[in-house]
Amino acid sequence: MTTEVGKLLASIQQPADLKLLDKERLPELCNELRQFIIDVTSFKPGHLGASLGVVELAVALHYVYNTPYDRLIWDVGHQAYAHKILTGRRDLFHTNRSYKGISGFPRREESEYDAFGTGHSSTSISAALGMALASGFLKETDRNHVAIIGDGSMSAGMALEGLNNAGVSKSNLLVILNDNGIAIDKNVGAIKEYLTDIVTSQTYNKLKDRVWLMFGGKSTYGKNSRAIIKQVGNALKSTIFRRSNLFEAFNFRYFGPVDGHDVIRLTQLLSDLKNIPGPKLLHVITKKGKGFSFAEKDQTTFHAPGQFDRNTGSLISNQCEGTPPKYQDVFGKTILELASQNDKIVAITPAMPTGCSLTYMMEKMPERVFDVGIAEQHAVTFSAGLAAGGMVPYCNIYSSFMQRAYDQVIHDVALQKLPVIFCLDRGGLVGEDGATHHGAYDLAYFNAIPNMIISSPINEEELRNLMFTAQSIKIGPFVIRYPRGNGVMTEWETPFKYLETGKGSMVSDGDDLAILTIGHVGNYIKTVKERLIGSGITAAHYNMLFLKPIDEDILHQVFRKFRKVITVEDGTVNGGLGSTVIGFMTNNNYKATVVRLGIPDRFIEHGSIEELQRECGFDTDGILKAVFDLFPDKK
Repeated sequence: MTTEVGKLLASIQQPADLKLLDKERLPELCNELRQFIIDVTSFKPGHLGASLGVVELAVALHYVYNTPYDRLIWDVGHQAYAHKILTGRRDLFHTNRSYKGISGFPRREESEYDAFGTGHSSTSISAALGMALASGFLKETDRNHVAIIGDGSMSAGMALEGLNNAGVSKSNLLVILNDNGIAIDKNVGAIKEYLTDIVTSQTYNKLKDRVWLMFGGKSTYGKNSRAIIKQVGNALKSTIFRRSNLFEAFNFRYFGPVDGHDVIRLTQLLSDLKNIPGPKLLHVITKKGKGFSFAEKDQTTFHAPGQFDRNTGSLISNQCEGTPPKYQDVFGKTILELASQNDKIVAITPAMPTGCSLTYMMEKMPERVFDVGIAEQHAVTFSAGLAAGGMVPYCNIYSSFMQRAYDQVIHDVALQKLPVIFCLDRGGLVGEDGATHHGAYDLAYFNAIPNMIISSPINEEELRNLMFTAQSIKIGPFVIRYPRGNGVMTEWETPFKYLETGKGSMVSDGDDLAILTIGHVGNYIKTVKERLIGSGITAAHYNMLFLKPIDEDILHQVFRKFRKVITVEDGTVNGGLGSTVIGFMTNNNYKATVVRLGIPDRFIEHGSIEELQRECGFDTDGILKAVFDLFPDKK
């Protein structure tokens, strides 16, 4: 599918070309850039809403700053599409998030304009500060560093830690707070309320106009720069603040709020701010989905909508009628059912209620669902406190984001044997979001922690029953890990059944080898066995269900009968199911050839889940190849 490129946008291959335009033509360029993003993402899905919201900001930054020498660090990177298009990747943008194509996030290996790789939130300030201080050591006094961070990311502890450190560094660092009131779902918390007060306060808006009069238009500094800075400081202190300004308290000079869609004004303001020394924060107000009415009206859906009709805004679904549900919907509906039966059940999510389907429970029991914002560490310890207080907390965090709260799981939950139920969504390879988002490590990193129960269901019914079982475990954390995407059952809402902890099951028998699986990938073995018919090879399949405690009865049975064993997991092969099975074999003096299939010891890039599992060798073809490699005479 071809996409039309506007005349101005067609003339820009690098930011140097952008600087040749008259400033008055920048709004026209922004319109062309916005339409190009909408066109491409309508058939090549990506993070639409955030990128539409910062088109003017991206243009202004590259117009004013000498990139890539001046460094721009985009927090998370959901909003970096305009940046990528302006920095030599316009003709590759149709490959965005595709297998072997460009990444959906900034990556240092991809372009010299991507100063720092991102993907998880709230890292930009710390990274930019480190780079700014490095430039100081290297006497690069003319080099600028800009961190662009959203208001959702600003609520996370790491962002505040970065501000705290940067405020005493005296570095010439500019933090741009891109405030649109929403991450994926609406932002929550005291910082969100504080920013709302700034935006809606008449006194703050008076400040905005005063700052613009001081720094806008055709003004230049020269010898008057210190006087102007002092005047702004006095304005901050005497005109507006009935309470302390949060950012001023961190020793940042605060400017704003300003209209993030006025590209000409942004270029003038950024040019002026370049001449002000020390840490500065520019508060920019934008609209997520700007310029595409459907995205403006439904910002959560159009955060990453998949394919859509740009003329009608309707989403294009590839799901057929009768398709099994998504695992996250099974979670969302099941926890609502369980909570209706057990009034001690509460749910916690760090800013992902829609993504993890806690919206079902939010609608019915809003007082028992806690969206704590982008704050995974807090989410875990908060859940520990709820458990210590006698509640039954289901803490739902994406697998890759749980990495950020590892210490809290160890120190605040497992060490104290608190019964927190961790529901890890997006376990395993997640597809187009790539290396920063794959849930590759949870089985391994939780496996190393004492007092943990670790499980992963093969289908929706097991997920449902694990959730039912977990509420009755009174000592220690219980992990339920499931993948992104659809399950395999259309009739999954069966009566609840208690599952014995640490017990798996034999799915089917065989004589020549054993295949041990954990999680959804166990469903592939049925096809493998069908394709083995006529080969002279029969395989027994065991669904382990629990990694910890692992079913030692099954393992004794396997190693007494088989000399060839294959383990399959949608997780890193180091430290997961395969490693545990080999450890058991060694400790019990069994001898067998064990082949571990899973995510290899390297970072896996982006592509469809099917493409990536094929690359890693644990799709149906990969498992079949591993079987025949064990029986070369049967090929």
